[in-house]
Amino acid sequence: MKTKKSQGKYGGNVLVYALSLAVVALTLGPVLYGVLGGFRTNAQLAQAPAALPEPWVLSNYTGVLNNPEFWRYALNSTMIAVLTTVIVVVFGIMAAYPLARYQFRLREPIFMVFVLGLLFPATVAIVPLFILISRDLNLGNTWWGVALPQAAFALPMTVVILRPFLMALPQELEEAAQLDGTSRIGFFWRILLPLSGPGMVTVGVLAFVGSWNAYLLPLLLLQGEMRTLPLGVADFSTEHSADTAGVFAFTTLAMIPALIFFLAMQRRIVSGLQGAVKG
Repeated sequence: MKTKKSQGKYGGNVLVYALSLAVVALTLGPVLYGVLGGFRTNAQLAQAPAALPEPWVLSNYTGVLNNPEFWRYALNSTMIAVLTTVIVVVFGIMAAYPLARYQFRLREPIFMVFVLGLLFPATVAIVPLFILISRDLNLGNTWWGVALPQAAFALPMTVVILRPFLMALPQELEEAAQLDGTSRIGFFWRILLPLSGPGMVTVGVLAFVGSWNAYLLPLLLLQGEMRTLPLGVADFSTEHSADTAGVFAFTTLAMIPALIFFLAMQRRIVSGLQGAVKG
């Protein structure tokens, strides 16, 4: 006979699983609907919006893949995301290292500046950024013009994640390296960077996905052939508003690269976040 305690525990587990399934359904439901909608015709969508593809139609996806504008948008998104990721990882580890391993008087106040940066959304500074990038720096409608501000707004989260990760590395490693004649810079390059790989991968993936999905900054700073995939999705849905199935296909293909990249790095992200939490 089950005790009341085991029954309560079982009932609690059922409730947790039910809520989890509900959240998963609400999250993945629209995505799956869009993916499957790309395999249907507009007539099928109008006749039975919630039905499965019957028959399966590939012309929507092949039409998008044969569209040169899609690949132009994808190239722009990829280059901006790569530039943003490189800047975030390089400058993030350079900022987190002294804040984690050095002892100086203003260390904690400087770190609090990065923490407060988490509360500062890009939308607040969008007009000054537009003026600074387009008029003062002459970087409007360029990859660098979008990558630089995106990296700046990603740096606070990067430092917040990397600092505790670097602090968790044993102090004995640095002391042993110094006894062997290694300088602080040598310790940074030869020992700390290889050991902080999971944390760097974590912030890199977050920066890449965030840049890939960015919409507001590219909308204001990019025009014509320099536009990214999120802007391409908006343009395509506006120009082909009657082609619902084609819009579904274009949107699905636009999100696949970031999704694959995120899933491929999922374990490294979890490892990096666990290291940051332990720190």
